[in-house]
Amino acid sequence: MTVRPTDDRAQAHTLEAFAAAILIVAGLTFALQATAVTPLSASTSNQHLENQQRAVANDLLETSAANGDLEAALLRWDPDRETFTDSRSPRYFTGGGPPNGFGAALNESFGDRRIAFNVHIRHGPDNAAETTLVSMGAPSDNAVTATRTVVVTDDANLTAPGHENTTLRALSDGTADGEFYATDAAPGAVYDRLEVRIVVWQL
Repeated sequence: MTVRPTDDRAQAHTLEAFAAAILIVAGLTFALQATAVTPLSASTSNQHLENQQRAVANDLLETSAANGDLEAALLRWDPDRETFTDSRSPRYFTGGGPPNGFGAALNESFGDRRIAFNVHIRHGPDNAAETTLVSMGAPSDNAVTATRTVVVTDDANLTAPGHENTTLRALSDGTADGEFYATDAAPGAVYDRLEVRIVVWQL
């Protein structure tokens, strides 16, 4: 039987259409895979954000420790009222950082970006006791932390208004009224090693 030219052309058109359909399906499949948003994608994005926040907190602690702002914030204690703030309650700051360079750095780095933060101070033997400097609420599950140890000496002066001439030694030996939140837990000229912990999370 002789195959006519028209039959050959019909078969060729059929094969071309089939090949084109395969290419279209393959292209759509590739495009969907390339743009698909999966739970893993969101997790990777969150992890990147958390790593950034932790790096900023660590850099902030390092810079503030180097220029003295961190120690000044830790010593902003009113022994008469036993508080960091200007009133007895609450004893810690709630709307942002303390009114000094360390607090300004906290507010600029986190508060202006809708990132909440808490600052806690561990002190005493084995850093078993904890005092709050800033509390802006309960951290979320994605909160990250950064820590820094600050050594304060017996002759360090408080920085709270009206108490700038009061040394930690004076408070610990009973010659001045009131108390410091941390006890003299170290030998010699060292008063204590205060561990500052910043907890940050996205609002």
